[in-house]
Amino acid sequence: MSTPFDWASIVGLCGTACIIGAYAYLTLAKATNPFPLHGTNLLGAALLTISLLVHTNWASLMLEGFWASIAIFGLVRAWHRRPSTGEPT
Repeated sequence: MSTPFDWASIVGLCGTACIIGAYAYLTLAKATNPFPLHGTNLLGAALLTISLLVHTNWASLMLEGFWASIAIFGLVRAWHRRPSTGEPT
């Protein structure tokens, strides 16, 4: 069985690059910003999901669902923990 190298495969490869890039950022940076970290992971999961909807692999699709859920949780938590601005002194 061979899968064609089409637009869905290219979208999936871009998603893979996002997730690998986010992991490299997490590993190599001295201090990380949660917004680009989780945002890039969420983008990667979304792109891979698009690819997997065309070239279905149920186990990978489930993994991307969890990956996206964790990224969304991380973004929400970071949003609630951000320093508030505009407070009266």
